[in-house]
Order: sequence, then structure tokens, then C-alpha cells
Amino acid sequence: MAASADNSTKTYTVTVAYDGTKAVVTIPDAIAGYVSNLNGESSHVKLLQSSTATQNPGEIIYALSGQSENGEFYFTGEYKMTMLLNGLTLANPDSSAVHIKDGKRIKVSMAANTVNTLSDGVADSTSKGCFHCKGHTEFAGKGTLNVSSSFNHAIYSKEYVEVKNCTINVTGAKKDGIHCQQYFLMSSGELNINGVEDDGIQVELKDTVQTGILKDHEDENSGNFYMSGGSLSINNLGGYCIKTVGSIAFSGGKQLFDTNNIKDYATTAILQPRTTLDDAQSPVQVYDLQGRRMPHDAMLPRGIYIVKEGGKTRKMTMK
Repeated sequence: MAASADNSTKTYTVTVAYDGTKAVVTIPDAIAGYVSNLNGESSHVKLLQSSTATQNPGEIIYALSGQSENGEFYFTGEYKMTMLLNGLTLANPDSSAVHIKDGKRIKVSMAANTVNTLSDGVADSTSKGCFHCKGHTEFAGKGTLNVSSSFNHAIYSKEYVEVKNCTINVTGAKKDGIHCQQYFLMSSGELNINGVEDDGIQVELKDTVQTGILKDHEDENSGNFYMSGGSLSINNLGGYCIKTVGSIAFSGGKQLFDTNNIKDYATTAILQPRTTLDDAQSPVQVYDLQGRRMPHDAMLPRGIYIVKEGGKTRKMTMK
């Protein structure tokens, strides 16, 4: 069978218009065989983007608008996609308002001058936030996004998070305001986090090797926090304003929070002991690659180290 024509230079838009307990999903004819609506007119929208190798429609935009107090946007795919929020109010009393099972770059764009609101309900063991994304999450646009979670993180990304231009208001969360892996980068826009019960922003790593900072953030396994512009406000929380397994770097922008209330695991937890207990009882233990225990008051030279804390083990590179 001959392969389908390559339409990778074209852009197609799938629209999802919520209206109470219903949602109208409109899929352009050109990609009707590539995108499937699994839930009919239900407000719990579930879309499947095919990974068939013979079809390449290019990047698809999913434009969401309207209102539902009992709905969701659940998406499964394997290619880059853009989610355009165009005046959306979406609450899911059962789980995440938005759940994206796609490990590629996911751009979340707020249409100019629009206000978009996401909220969730009871705990769901498969979801880690009101906004839950498996891939690289890039928030952009000239609009506003309000997010709150009653059972987990407000925004969760299994990979990195970038913020530029848009306004994001996290208005409450049972856990972190934003929880991501790899790194967090804010270059412009406005981010306000208020009323979370754990950390404002937490950056972690899982099953990866920490390798430091490279040009243009090519190193996705740094566990670092970067802020080069914009405005970041964090208030009324139960944990740290910012907590990372890597370093925290402010090179611009406005930090409207207590910058002493941060936890930088690349330095604080290793070079500055958090406890007066002796080494044998310390919650953080550092070893070189020969298995030798490094004292807490040592200035670690360049190299790779094994860090143990509680029941977790990770690698760290000192540059």
C-alpha cells in the first residue's frame, strides 16, 4: 500500500466546544482518519491521535472553549500538539480537568485576552494534577489560566515546564503548585501561586542521571530551576517556595516571594548540613564513585557523586 501524502507543513485545528454535560467536537475531514473522538457528545472528551506511520498531518491544534462543571479533556497521542485555550471553564469532579498522555512537546496557549479556568475533584490514582501532562509542557500566549487542585498538584508535567508571555494563577493545591521533572524555565509572563499545601514549584528527576547545565537548556536532566524574566509571586504555602534536585538560578525578572525559602539540593542539602546529627544519622549521604562517604563539611570537587536520602538514590554532577 502506498503511503499517504506528507502534510507536515499544514496546520489543522480540532475544536472542542463545551456546553454543560455535552461537548461538540469538530474534526476537519482531512484528518478524520487520524483523530478519533471516543466519547461522542459527552463533556468528558477523550481524543485519540493515531500513531500510524503512513499518516503525517503535521502538528494539530486542539482548540477548547465553553463551560462544563462535569467534564474533562483526555488526550492520547505520540506527536507534538498544541492545546489552545479560548475562553474555557472546565471542572472535573472525578479526576483531572486536563490529562494529556503524550510524551512529546505539548504547547498550551491561552488565546489573547481570554480567561481560562481548570479545577478538579476527588483523588484518582492515575492522575497527579488538575493539569496532568506526560510530555514537555510549554505554556504561552497572551491570555490567563487559573488552576486549582483539591487532591494533588495544580500543574504536573512528567518532563520540563516552560512559561512565557501568559499569565498563570495557581489558586490552590493539595500538594505542589507546579510539579515537574527535568527542569523549569520562566522567561516572561506572570506566574502567581497562592494557597498550596506543599511547595510552590518543585523540580525533580526520576530514573535519570543529573548532568548539569548546557547551552540553551539542551540538558533536560538537570533538575534545575531557571528564571530569566517575568514576574513570579508565591504566597501562603506549606512547603518551600521553590524546591529542586538541581540548582536555582535567577538571572532576571521579579521574584515576589521569600527567596530565602528555597531548597536547592545541589548545594543546600550537601554543602550546608540541615541537621547537627553526626554523619551516621544524617538524612543526606553522599558517596563518590569508589563508594567512599563524603563528609558534609567538604567542598566537593568536580565529579559524579551518589546521593542517598531516605529510601531514594540519585546521581549528581558537580561542575
